Amino acid sequence: MKALVLEEKGKLALREFDIPGELRPRDVRIKTHTVGICGSDVHYYTHGKIGHFVVNEPMVLGHEASGIVIECGAEVTDLKPGDRVCMEPGIPDPDSRASKLGIYNVDPAVRFWATPPVHGCLTPEVIHPAAFTYKLPDNVSFAEGAMVEPFAIGMQAALRARIQPGDVAVVTGAGPIGMMVALAALAGGCAKVIVADLAQQKLDIIAGYDGIEVVNIRETPVAEAVAKRTGGWGADVVFECSGAAPAVLGMPQLARPGGTIVLVGMPVDPVPVDIVGLQAKELRLETVFRYANVYDRAIALMASGKVDLTPLISDSIPFADSIAAFDRAVEARETDVKLQIVMPE
Repeated sequence: MKALVLEEKGKLALREFDIPGELRPRDVRIKTHTVGICGSDVHYYTHGKIGHFVVNEPMVLGHEASGIVIECGAEVTDLKPGDRVCMEPGIPDPDSRASKLGIYNVDPAVRFWATPPVHGCLTPEVIHPAAFTYKLPDNVSFAEGAMVEPFAIGMQAALRARIQPGDVAVVTGAGPIGMMVALAALAGGCAKVIVADLAQQKLDIIAGYDGIEVVNIRETPVAEAVAKRTGGWGADVVFECSGAAPAVLGMPQLARPGGTIVLVGMPVDPVPVDIVGLQAKELRLETVFRYANVYDRAIALMASGKVDLTPLISDSIPFADSIAAFDRAVEARETDVKLQIVMPE
């Protein structure tokens, strides 16, 4: 089968590639339909690594996916051929202590698509555990199904924040994950979410949602804007989604006394933190790494119509043009939100 293969840093190939695997009793074989391009995919392409995850040999990219079940293992009872599905890309060890605690996302043994040395799903077919394969409701499209994975990160962040009805939240960073966090925060009960970024075109997109207010920090300091919009009190929850050192350092200024900060963005290098600023307000600090036990909730919100992610899909690109799609993802970071690759019929 052909696959989109990252041969090495800066070099992609669309070529025949055999991913070893057999259909086990609790697995399903899936015909891939739509795959989103994630920032991590792009980072592996441009840098060849993320932290200690290094691309040392050719690797198939892609982990945000939807598709159609074409074969089921002998013990699979809740899925059947023809079902439209999306796939949770992280496969933990079910016997690990982390899995038994319900925090399988931090299982050291988790195998996550397109994270070295595990291959991703930008290939016509994949084999995946049925337990991490979710049926899509009839009113949720393949394109939306491929958006469940990034939205799950927003869901994880909203749950970690312990949002109370009527809370005011701030999101620093209007990239795809920042937007997902903002929408999840609204769905979780926030009355208002203030999104701050430098990229006006992305701010214009997220501003189209009711309950979202935006701040271009080229024009107005985010602390000033938050103070003005909260009567000087500060936000109940601050979601840091940029990974930028100045944003991390400025978090305590944005939060109200006794508020919550949720770290979602991942800095490339260590960044300074204003610990005294956190202590002086007795702020609660939470962190997010991927997600656990949220896919069902994410799909239900999308099916209910309470969360519409379609405005965030910038373009759908044929599999044959995958390399060009990745080059566009590198070049158009300030304008595109989510590019998706559609597999051949």
